[in-house]
Amino acid sequence: MMFGKFDGLDRLVQAVLGFAALFALANGVFMLTDPLGWYDFVDTVKASGPPNGHFIQDIGIAFAISGLVLAYAAINPALRWGSAVVGNLFPTLHGMLHIYEVLTGICSPDIFWRDAPGVLGPAIAVWIVLGVQMGRQRISPAPLPKQVFLGFARQIAAPADAYLDDISNAGGFATEAFQHFMVLSGHHYSAPRETVLMTMLGSTRAEDCGPCLEIVRRFALSEGFDPQRIENALHGRPDSEADALAYDFGASIAAGDIAAAAELGGRLEAQFGRSVRTELSLAAASSRVFPAIKRGLGQASACKIPRTG
Repeated sequence: MMFGKFDGLDRLVQAVLGFAALFALANGVFMLTDPLGWYDFVDTVKASGPPNGHFIQDIGIAFAISGLVLAYAAINPALRWGSAVVGNLFPTLHGMLHIYEVLTGICSPDIFWRDAPGVLGPAIAVWIVLGVQMGRQRISPAPLPKQVFLGFARQIAAPADAYLDDISNAGGFATEAFQHFMVLSGHHYSAPRETVLMTMLGSTRAEDCGPCLEIVRRFALSEGFDPQRIENALHGRPDSEADALAYDFGASIAAGDIAAAAELGGRLEAQFGRSVRTELSLAAASSRVFPAIKRGLGQASACKIPRTG
C-alpha cells in the first residue's frame, strides 16, 4: 500500500490515538505523583479495598508507558500502527479484568458501568480506528506477522512467482527485513501517487525483468490505476506529458543514463520541487531491488509487456 498525505480519516485516527494517549498518560502521572490523592479522586476504586500507594504507583507506570507509546503511534498511524497495538495492550487487559470481575461477582454492575467509560472507552476506540485503517489498507506491512504479510504479497506477485518462498525460507528474519524495505517502496508524500507509480513502471521496464514488471503492474492496479494507462506507457504511448516525464525519469535511472536522469530530474524539480524529485528517485531505486533479487535467484526473464485484454 502507498502512503500519501493524511486524509480526513487519517486525522481522525490521529485524534483518537492522541486522546487515548493523553488520557492514559494523565492518569499514569496522577497515580505516580499523588497515589493517595488519585485513590480519593476515583470514588469507585474504594470498593476494591484500602489504598496501597506503592501498588497504585506501579499501575501508574504502566499507564504512563502506554500513553507514551500511543502518543508515538499517533504521529504517523499508518507506519506506527504496531506501536498503537502495543500501547493499547495494557488498557485492554485492564478493561478485560474489569469485565471478568463483574461477570464473577467480584465487582458490582453499578461500579462496573460507572468505570466503563474511562476503563473500556479509550481502549475500544483505539481498536476500532486501527480496524478502520486495516480495512482501508492504510497500514505499513512491517509489523504484520510473517504469514499474513506473505499472504498479501502473494496476491500482488506474478503467478508462479517463487522469490517470496525463497525469502521466507532464507531464515535469519529475512522476511521481516524485506517487510521494512516494502515501506520504502510504497512511500510518497509530496509526489502525486500516479507520478510515483509511473516512475516505478519506467524503472522496472528498463531493468528488462518480466516478472518484476508484472509485480509493479499488479501493484499499480491494486492502487486503482487505469490498466490502459499502464499499457500505453509501456508501449511508448503515455497518456500525458506528465506520465512520459515520470516514466522516462525512472527508466533513465535504471539504465544508468546520468545525463538523461539529470535533465529529466531537473525538469521534475522545476515543476514539482526538490521533495518530489527525491521521492521519485527513491521510487525508481526501490523498484530496482526486485529485478536484482530475481536475477540473483535465477528467476528473471526478459519483459513481455502485459496486455489489458
